[in-house]
Amino acid sequence: MTNEELMKLLPDPQGYRILIAIPKKDETFKDSQIVIAESTRQKEEIASIVGLVMKLGPQAYKDPEKFPDGAWCDEGDFIIMRSYSGTRFKVTTPEGDQEFRIINDDTVEAVIADPRVVTRL
Repeated sequence: MTNEELMKLLPDPQGYRILIAIPKKDETFKDSQIVIAESTRQKEEIASIVGLVMKLGPQAYKDPEKFPDGAWCDEGDFIIMRSYSGTRFKVTTPEGDQEFRIINDDTVEAVIADPRVVTRL
């Protein structure tokens, strides 16, 4: 499935909400061949604090009093948010399941360049 086909399947966030894709966790531990259990990977994805901004709702970051300096993130940015935040759902494609969240615009806590360097504590 192409990225364009996936984007057509995804819901459009409404109001001040943002659609976030949750990166899939690695199947093995870093620098080893030890396989991480599927249940463990799923728990880590559920509690993830990192996401990829897929779509911004039409009112996201439009409130000049709340966001006087403009948007905190853009489509394509990796962001940090609180664990378990937002409305969780998954999209099933031929390539497998992908978790997404819809969060409020003020839930974004930081923009990061490389999500692989961030670990939840």
